[in-house]
Amino acid sequence: MIAPTPKHPYFPLTANVINYEANNYHFTTLLALFAAGCAAIFGATYLAMGRVRPHLPTSELLILLWFVLCGCIHTFFEGYFVLHQQAMAGQQHVFAQLWKEYCYSDSRYLTQDPFVLCMESITAICWGPLSFLIAYMIATKHPLRHPFQIIVSLGQLYGDILYYSTSLFDQYILDITYTRPEAYYYWVYFVGMNAFWIVIPGYLIWSSVKWTGRAFKALGSTERSMNGNGSLKKQL
Repeated sequence: MIAPTPKHPYFPLTANVINYEANNYHFTTLLALFAAGCAAIFGATYLAMGRVRPHLPTSELLILLWFVLCGCIHTFFEGYFVLHQQAMAGQQHVFAQLWKEYCYSDSRYLTQDPFVLCMESITAICWGPLSFLIAYMIATKHPLRHPFQIIVSLGQLYGDILYYSTSLFDQYILDITYTRPEAYYYWVYFVGMNAFWIVIPGYLIWSSVKWTGRAFKALGSTERSMNGNGSLKKQL
């Protein structure tokens, strides 16, 4: 008996992908478009900051660029998924084709999986706008920058850890694999592209905790100094 031809290229082949249509663009074109979009975001932000804060330290500029990129990806790209996830498999919008390319590494995005839908909804609604807010706070040296940076970075880190762990649980415990067998899709798409939201938020949390600790230490020293001066004046 001849096995039926799969209706889509995603794993598991039995996954219910509604109204699937193959992409019009080659994957190299899609990756080039994504890279060009990121470069445009970086370039526009860099030029804007050259006028607004020309003497912003390089380390701060890099963090600001990161949050602007996060804001764009979370709000627009992941927001597109949240709004169109039911019909995305049959669409040819550039964002839809980028998602369908990424889905070779994780087909859950094409099957109305409740976890990825809830996670991406929180990301698009909360972490996207707040990322733009943090970029603004960095540019204006706002005193609440580090508390917000901890909140957003922790949300990104926590969401990414859950994203990895739920997929690995299904793979190794339930024997359900969402990634095609080609190593490229697993290591470059699934592991590599998501690792940024482990490494960078982890560093930013550590950095903000250090800055917060220093601020409270300096405040405590100031208060002790003021209290000491007050006691000395009373004695005199």
